[in-house]
Amino acid sequence: MATLNEVFSKLSARRRYEVWFLRLGLADGSGAWWFRYLLMNPGRAGCDANPPAMPVQVWATWFPASGKPQSFIRGFPLEELDLSNKGQAPFHFRIGENAIEEDRCQGALSVDGQQIAWNLGYRSTFRASLSSKGWIGFSRTPHSDALFSGKITLDGRGFTGDLLGFGVQGHNCGYRHRNSWTWAHAYFPRAGKPATTLEALTYEMPFGLVFRKAVLWHDGQPYVFRKLKQTRDLASMQWDFCCAIRNGISLQATIDGRGHSVQRLPYTKTDCSGTFEVANNSLASASLLLEGAGRPAEKLETTGGAALEMAG
Repeated sequence: MATLNEVFSKLSARRRYEVWFLRLGLADGSGAWWFRYLLMNPGRAGCDANPPAMPVQVWATWFPASGKPQSFIRGFPLEELDLSNKGQAPFHFRIGENAIEEDRCQGALSVDGQQIAWNLGYRSTFRASLSSKGWIGFSRTPHSDALFSGKITLDGRGFTGDLLGFGVQGHNCGYRHRNSWTWAHAYFPRAGKPATTLEALTYEMPFGLVFRKAVLWHDGQPYVFRKLKQTRDLASMQWDFCCAIRNGISLQATIDGRGHSVQRLPYTKTDCSGTFEVANNSLASASLLLEGAGRPAEKLETTGGAALEMAG
Protein backbone atom coordinates (compact mmCIF):
# COMPACT_ATOMS: atom_id res chain seq x y z
CA MET A 1 0.00 0.00 0.00
CA ALA A 2 1.38 3.42 -0.95
CA THR A 3 2.07 5.65 2.04
CA LEU A 4 3.29 8.88 0.35
CA ASN A 5 6.69 8.46 2.04
CA GLU A 6 8.34 6.22 -0.57
CA VAL A 7 11.68 7.45 -1.91
CA PHE A 8 11.48 9.15 -5.31
CA SER A 9 15.11 10.12 -5.97
CA LYS A 10 17.81 7.89 -7.38
CA LEU A 11 21.20 8.10 -5.71
CA SER A 12 22.61 8.95 -9.13
CA ALA A 13 20.59 12.22 -9.24
CA ARG A 14 23.02 15.11 -9.56
CA ARG A 15 20.51 17.89 -8.98
CA ARG A 16 17.63 17.09 -6.66
CA TYR A 17 16.49 17.47 -3.07
CA GLU A 18 14.18 15.16 -1.15
CA VAL A 19 13.15 15.80 2.44
CA TRP A 20 11.08 14.10 5.13
CA PHE A 21 10.06 16.47 7.92
CA LEU A 22 8.02 16.66 11.13
CA ARG A 23 6.44 19.56 12.94
CA LEU A 24 5.56 18.64 16.53
CA GLY A 25 3.78 21.07 18.85
CA LEU A 26 4.21 19.96 22.45
CA ALA A 27 0.93 19.18 24.22
CA ASP A 28 1.99 21.11 27.34
CA GLY A 29 2.35 24.32 25.34
CA SER A 30 6.04 24.75 26.13
CA GLY A 31 7.13 24.91 22.49
CA ALA A 32 7.44 23.05 19.22
CA TRP A 33 10.02 20.97 17.36
CA TRP A 34 10.87 20.78 13.67
CA PHE A 35 12.93 17.84 12.33
CA ARG A 36 14.24 17.40 8.75
CA TYR A 37 15.92 14.42 7.10
CA LEU A 38 17.37 15.64 3.81
CA LEU A 39 18.91 14.07 0.71
CA MET A 40 20.50 16.58 -1.70
CA ASN A 41 22.32 16.09 -5.01
CA PRO A 42 23.45 12.54 -4.13
CA GLY A 43 24.94 11.99 -7.60
CA ARG A 44 27.45 14.78 -7.03
CA ALA A 45 27.90 14.30 -3.26
CA GLY A 46 26.03 17.46 -2.34
CA CYS A 47 27.55 20.87 -3.00
CA ASP A 48 30.43 21.18 -0.52
CA ALA A 49 31.65 20.06 2.90
CA ASN A 50 29.59 22.53 4.95
CA PRO A 51 26.77 20.76 6.85
CA PRO A 52 23.88 22.56 5.04
CA ALA A 53 25.42 21.60 1.67
CA MET A 54 26.34 17.97 2.24
CA PRO A 55 24.46 15.16 0.45
CA VAL A 56 22.80 13.86 3.63
CA GLN A 57 21.62 16.18 6.40
CA VAL A 58 19.66 15.99 9.64
CA TRP A 59 18.13 19.16 11.08
CA ALA A 60 16.46 19.83 14.42
CA THR A 61 14.97 23.18 15.49
CA TRP A 62 13.56 23.96 18.92
CA PHE A 63 10.90 26.70 19.09
CA PRO A 64 10.45 27.54 22.79
CA ALA A 65 7.28 29.32 23.85
CA SER A 66 9.52 31.96 25.42
CA GLY A 67 12.85 32.66 23.81
CA LYS A 68 14.33 32.45 20.34
CA PRO A 69 14.50 29.29 18.22
CA GLN A 70 17.64 27.14 18.18
CA SER A 71 18.69 25.13 15.12
CA PHE A 72 21.04 22.15 14.95
CA ILE A 73 22.29 20.89 11.57
CA ARG A 74 24.60 17.97 10.86
CA GLY A 75 25.86 16.83 7.49
CA PHE A 76 26.92 13.30 6.60
CA PRO A 77 28.69 11.57 3.69
CA LEU A 78 26.52 9.63 1.28
CA GLU A 79 28.44 6.41 1.95
CA GLU A 80 26.94 6.19 5.45
CA LEU A 81 23.31 6.41 4.27
CA ASP A 82 20.99 3.39 4.36
CA LEU A 83 18.05 4.36 2.15
CA SER A 84 15.21 2.20 0.89
CA ASN A 85 14.90 1.71 -2.86
CA LYS A 86 12.88 4.06 -5.03
CA GLY A 87 9.17 3.34 -4.63
CA GLN A 88 9.72 0.71 -1.93
CA ALA A 89 7.25 0.43 0.94
CA PRO A 90 7.74 0.58 3.81
CA PHE A 91 10.46 3.15 3.37
CA HIS A 92 13.45 3.98 5.59
CA PHE A 93 16.18 6.63 5.83
CA ARG A 94 18.99 5.77 8.26
CA ILE A 95 22.29 7.49 8.91
CA GLY A 96 24.24 6.83 12.11
CA GLU A 97 21.91 7.26 15.08
CA ASN A 98 19.38 9.13 12.96
CA ALA A 99 16.45 7.49 11.16
CA ILE A 100 12.94 8.05 9.89
CA GLU A 101 10.45 5.37 8.86
CA GLU A 102 6.71 5.23 8.15
CA ASP A 103 5.53 5.87 11.71
CA ARG A 104 8.64 6.56 13.79
CA CYS A 105 11.85 8.55 13.82
CA GLN A 106 14.90 9.01 15.98
CA GLY A 107 18.01 11.14 16.12
CA ALA A 108 21.10 12.13 18.08
CA LEU A 109 23.09 15.28 17.22
CA SER A 110 26.02 17.05 18.83
CA VAL A 111 26.42 20.58 17.49
CA ASP A 112 28.62 23.32 18.97
CA GLY A 113 28.75 21.59 22.34
CA GLN A 114 25.02 21.04 22.60
CA GLN A 115 23.40 17.61 22.67
CA ILE A 116 19.98 16.75 21.28
CA ALA A 117 18.32 13.34 20.96
CA TRP A 118 14.83 12.10 20.10
CA ASN A 119 12.88 8.88 19.72
CA LEU A 120 9.33 9.39 18.49
CA GLY A 121 6.36 7.40 17.25
CA TYR A 122 3.38 8.92 15.45
CA ARG A 123 -0.03 7.95 14.13
CA SER A 124 -2.73 9.69 12.11
CA THR A 125 -6.07 9.22 10.35
CA PHE A 126 -5.59 11.43 7.28
CA ARG A 127 -3.07 11.89 4.49
CA ALA A 128 -3.02 14.04 1.36
CA SER A 129 -1.00 15.13 -1.66
CA LEU A 130 -0.90 18.90 -2.04
CA SER A 131 1.15 19.04 -5.22
CA SER A 132 2.32 16.34 -7.62
CA LYS A 133 4.31 17.43 -10.67
CA GLY A 134 6.22 14.20 -11.27
CA TRP A 135 9.92 14.70 -11.90
CA ILE A 136 9.62 18.46 -11.31
CA GLY A 137 8.58 17.91 -7.71
CA PHE A 138 5.82 17.18 -5.20
CA SER A 139 4.51 18.01 -1.74
CA ARG A 140 2.96 15.09 0.14
CA THR A 141 1.58 14.71 3.65
CA PRO A 142 1.65 11.10 4.87
CA HIS A 143 0.46 12.16 8.37
CA SER A 144 -1.76 15.26 8.38
CA ASP A 145 -3.30 14.98 11.86
CA ALA A 146 -0.36 13.33 13.58
CA LEU A 147 -0.25 12.51 17.27
CA PHE A 148 3.27 11.99 18.66
CA SER A 149 4.60 9.92 21.56
CA GLY A 150 8.11 9.38 22.87
CA LYS A 151 10.98 11.47 24.20
CA ILE A 152 13.13 14.43 23.20
CA THR A 153 16.13 15.70 25.17
CA LEU A 154 18.08 18.94 24.77
CA ASP A 155 21.15 19.41 26.97
CA GLY A 156 19.63 17.24 29.68
CA ARG A 157 16.15 18.77 29.54
CA GLY A 158 13.59 16.09 28.69
CA PHE A 159 10.22 16.19 26.93
CA THR A 160 8.39 12.88 27.40
CA GLY A 161 4.85 11.59 26.97
CA ASP A 162 2.50 8.99 25.53
CA LEU A 163 0.76 12.01 24.01
CA LEU A 164 3.80 14.22 23.60
CA GLY A 165 2.30 16.49 20.97
CA PHE A 166 0.53 16.95 17.67
CA GLY A 167 1.28 18.19 14.19
CA VAL A 168 2.31 16.89 10.78
CA GLN A 169 4.79 14.66 8.95
CA GLY A 170 5.50 15.69 5.37
CA HIS A 171 7.54 14.59 2.35
CA ASN A 172 8.75 17.00 -0.34
CA CYS A 173 10.92 16.57 -3.41
CA GLY A 174 12.06 18.64 -6.37
CA TYR A 175 14.58 19.36 -9.09
CA ARG A 176 15.00 22.76 -7.47
CA HIS A 177 13.32 24.84 -4.79
CA ARG A 178 10.68 27.28 -5.98
CA ASN A 179 11.68 30.94 -6.14
CA SER A 180 8.73 31.83 -3.93
CA TRP A 181 6.37 29.78 -1.80
CA THR A 182 4.07 29.94 1.22
CA TRP A 183 3.09 26.85 3.19
CA ALA A 184 1.13 26.41 6.40
CA HIS A 185 -0.26 23.61 8.51
CA ALA A 186 -2.63 24.20 11.42
CA TYR A 187 -3.90 21.69 13.96
CA PHE A 188 -7.13 22.60 15.77
CA PRO A 189 -7.95 20.41 18.81
CA ARG A 190 -11.70 20.17 19.54
CA ALA A 191 -13.16 19.00 22.82
CA GLY A 192 -15.02 15.72 22.39
CA LYS A 193 -14.43 15.67 18.63
CA PRO A 194 -11.61 14.67 16.27
CA ALA A 195 -9.10 17.41 15.56
CA THR A 196 -9.42 19.54 12.44
CA THR A 197 -6.36 20.22 10.30
CA LEU A 198 -5.76 22.72 7.52
CA GLU A 199 -2.81 22.60 5.15
CA ALA A 200 -2.27 25.12 2.36
CA LEU A 201 0.42 25.72 -0.26
CA THR A 202 1.07 28.33 -2.92
CA TYR A 203 4.14 28.76 -5.13
CA GLU A 204 5.23 30.44 -8.34
CA MET A 205 5.15 28.54 -11.62
CA PRO A 206 6.40 29.39 -15.13
CA PHE A 207 4.63 31.98 -17.33
CA GLY A 208 3.42 33.99 -14.35
CA LEU A 209 1.14 31.25 -13.03
CA VAL A 210 0.70 30.47 -9.31
CA PHE A 211 -0.10 27.08 -7.80
CA ARG A 212 -2.75 27.32 -5.07
CA LYS A 213 -4.28 24.57 -2.96
CA ALA A 214 -5.69 24.06 0.54
CA VAL A 215 -6.85 20.81 2.13
CA LEU A 216 -9.16 20.81 5.14
CA TRP A 217 -9.74 17.68 7.24
CA HIS A 218 -12.90 18.28 9.28
CA ASP A 219 -15.35 15.89 10.97
CA GLY A 220 -13.77 12.95 9.16
CA GLN A 221 -14.19 14.51 5.71
CA PRO A 222 -11.60 16.03 3.35
CA TYR A 223 -12.35 19.31 1.54
CA VAL A 224 -10.05 20.47 -1.26
CA PHE A 225 -9.90 24.14 -2.27
CA ARG A 226 -7.99 25.28 -5.35
CA LYS A 227 -8.87 28.92 -5.95
CA LEU A 228 -7.25 30.75 -3.06
CA LYS A 229 -7.39 34.53 -2.91
CA GLN A 230 -4.45 35.46 -0.72
CA THR A 231 -2.58 38.26 0.97
CA ARG A 232 0.90 37.41 2.20
CA ASP A 233 3.54 39.48 3.96
CA LEU A 234 6.95 37.85 4.22
CA ALA A 235 8.42 40.61 6.40
CA SER A 236 5.77 40.26 9.10
CA MET A 237 5.06 36.54 8.50
CA GLN A 238 1.32 36.84 7.97
CA TRP A 239 -0.88 34.99 5.49
CA ASP A 240 -4.59 35.49 4.88
CA PHE A 241 -6.60 33.63 2.30
CA CYS A 242 -10.17 32.75 1.40
CA CYS A 243 -11.58 30.11 -0.91
CA ALA A 244 -14.75 28.18 -1.75
CA ILE A 245 -15.87 24.98 -3.44
CA ARG A 246 -18.91 24.16 -5.59
CA ASN A 247 -21.08 22.79 -2.79
CA GLY A 248 -21.16 26.26 -1.26
CA ILE A 249 -18.66 25.72 1.53
CA SER A 250 -16.33 28.68 1.99
CA LEU A 251 -13.25 29.06 4.13
CA GLN A 252 -11.43 32.10 5.48
CA ALA A 253 -8.05 31.52 7.15
CA THR A 254 -5.50 33.69 8.90
CA ILE A 255 -2.04 32.34 9.73
CA ASP A 256 -0.13 34.69 12.02
CA GLY A 257 3.59 33.98 12.30
CA ARG A 258 4.67 37.21 13.94
CA GLY A 259 6.83 37.26 17.04
CA HIS A 260 10.05 35.91 18.49
CA SER A 261 9.55 32.38 17.13
CA VAL A 262 10.45 33.21 13.52
CA GLN A 263 13.58 31.35 12.40
CA ARG A 264 15.31 32.43 9.18
CA LEU A 265 17.80 29.92 7.78
CA PRO A 266 19.82 29.64 4.54
CA TYR A 267 18.87 26.77 2.22
CA THR A 268 21.42 25.59 -0.36
CA LYS A 269 20.31 25.83 -3.98
CA THR A 270 20.39 22.53 -5.85
CA ASP A 271 22.57 24.05 -8.60
CA CYS A 272 25.15 24.84 -5.87
CA SER A 273 25.22 28.52 -6.87
CA GLY A 274 24.61 29.76 -3.33
CA THR A 275 21.86 29.94 -0.72
CA PHE A 276 18.49 31.61 -0.19
CA GLU A 277 16.58 32.45 2.97
CA VAL A 278 13.60 30.49 4.27
CA ALA A 279 11.51 31.80 7.19
CA ASN A 280 9.70 29.36 9.46
CA ASN A 281 7.58 29.86 12.55
CA SER A 282 6.45 26.54 13.99
CA LEU A 283 4.64 28.30 16.84
CA ALA A 284 2.33 30.34 14.64
CA SER A 285 -1.30 31.06 15.47
CA ALA A 286 -4.21 30.36 13.15
CA SER A 287 -7.92 31.07 12.87
CA LEU A 288 -10.39 29.46 10.50
CA LEU A 289 -13.96 30.40 9.60
CA LEU A 290 -15.98 27.71 7.81
CA GLU A 291 -19.38 28.62 6.34
CA GLY A 292 -22.05 27.45 3.89
CA ALA A 293 -23.83 24.33 2.62
CA GLY A 294 -26.72 24.79 5.05
CA ARG A 295 -24.51 24.44 8.11
CA PRO A 296 -23.91 26.91 10.93
CA ALA A 297 -20.71 28.90 10.70
CA GLU A 298 -17.81 27.41 12.64
CA LYS A 299 -14.81 29.32 13.89
CA LEU A 300 -11.71 27.45 14.98
CA GLU A 301 -8.62 28.99 16.55
CA THR A 302 -5.23 27.83 17.79
CA THR A 303 -2.49 29.76 19.54
CA GLY A 304 0.85 28.18 18.72
CA GLY A 305 -0.65 25.16 16.97
CA ALA A 306 0.36 26.10 13.44
CA ALA A 307 3.48 26.21 11.29
CA LEU A 308 4.06 28.90 8.66
CA GLU A 309 6.90 28.82 6.15
CA MET A 310 7.73 31.43 3.51
CA ALA A 311 10.42 32.03 0.93
CA GLY A 312 10.89 34.63 -1.81
